[in-house]
Amino acid sequence: MADGKPCKVCNFTRQKSYGVAVPSLEELKLKGTEFLGFSPAQPVTVVLDVDGTIVEDEAYFLCLPSDTKFMLLHERETWSPARRVDGGTAWMARDSMLVEVDAVDTSSAAAPWLDLALQLKQDLASIILMSDGDLQTLVDAPSVELASAVGFQVKKAEDLQETLQRVLDRREEERQSKELLQLYLKAAVKEGGQQADQSEPGQEKAEDFEMETVEVDTASGFVSRTLMVLKGKTNPETRLSTEDLQMVVTRGVKAMEQVLGMDRIRTSALLQACEAELTGRLQQIQAVQSIRGSAQLDSSRGSS
Repeated sequence: MADGKPCKVCNFTRQKSYGVAVPSLEELKLKGTEFLGFSPAQPVTVVLDVDGTIVEDEAYFLCLPSDTKFMLLHERETWSPARRVDGGTAWMARDSMLVEVDAVDTSSAAAPWLDLALQLKQDLASIILMSDGDLQTLVDAPSVELASAVGFQVKKAEDLQETLQRVLDRREEERQSKELLQLYLKAAVKEGGQQADQSEPGQEKAEDFEMETVEVDTASGFVSRTLMVLKGKTNPETRLSTEDLQMVVTRGVKAMEQVLGMDRIRTSALLQACEAELTGRLQQIQAVQSIRGSAQLDSSRGSS
């Protein structure tokens, strides 16, 4: 092994990469399979990471320079270049550009965007149900790997990411507008009630401290992050997933008042905002499903 050639191996998503020293092509396959967590029973194909050239000849392998990077592929996995190009917005015509879905290597499941990509492959309309954090994760994902996981062409995956970024930008603009309005209203109230504020100078700080230190009600079923967003974020309804919004609306004002430790007026206003956001998202889902149903009907009529 001391005379082995130093090489690098990675999987098709390039999420995992290892350095190995091997004397032969066959040994590269064995060690690469082990390091990348592949099943030894599954055959692999070795290609050059830089351009996808298939490496099958032992003599060619030995002629390659040290530290050459190889990619190990399973049967239905394909090589793609490691690049990203900005695109337009023509991703909505999904059915017209679908390609055969490549198998996703389970060893890359640690990638934070992979579960979200698999959700998209099941139902593209699930985008509407995702929180800002989920959308940002998809925007930041490598375009080539996202395309392979979802079953899109690379260009279409790039178009999707650009559209998601615009959705995030629009939500942020809406939040900033609401924040400015709230600051104005807060300033107006403060100006009109300075005497009351002076009589209780530590009240606001005490409330803020209490808000931060409220313990999570384990019986509520909410995760810590959801409660933190509900209590400490401006316009929290736009930052929650649809599932969280449904939980908030279902619990009702009285239950959420106890969970959040807020007064009834603030809790009621929060639930109204969450219900309005939830209604808007559900309407978007219905619209997407309606469009999809019409497209499928037109397709079936055309084929008949």
